[in-house]
Amino acid sequence: MGIFTVIYILIFMIFALVAYAVLQIKLFGMRVKDFWSFIEANQMLDRLYRFAKQYENMSPQEQVIYLSEAEKIFRAFDNVPNELWEEEYDKYKEVLKKYKDIKMLRWASTSENK
Repeated sequence: MGIFTVIYILIFMIFALVAYAVLQIKLFGMRVKDFWSFIEANQMLDRLYRFAKQYENMSPQEQVIYLSEAEKIFRAFDNVPNELWEEEYDKYKEVLKKYKDIKMLRWASTSENK
């Protein structure tokens, strides 16, 4: 009997913590889906940041992949308040800079072909 009571209490505590986290996200003015997208985008931001630092010249295929992943990150970061990602601003700025550089290179190459 005692072990079932402990299990019920632990399950109740887990649900209470999850509900509290969801409540905090809602009180911050966000949707849970947006917050989860932000977490995933934050992980991708780290990878793109390392990639942007590592590679100066990308192949056209790598550029397209980089651009599409960067756009996903930008959308996810737009859906959350700036206070959540102040620490990641330098990485975000570097990825954005590389994104703009690639866009300009691709625009210039398509302009030359016309």
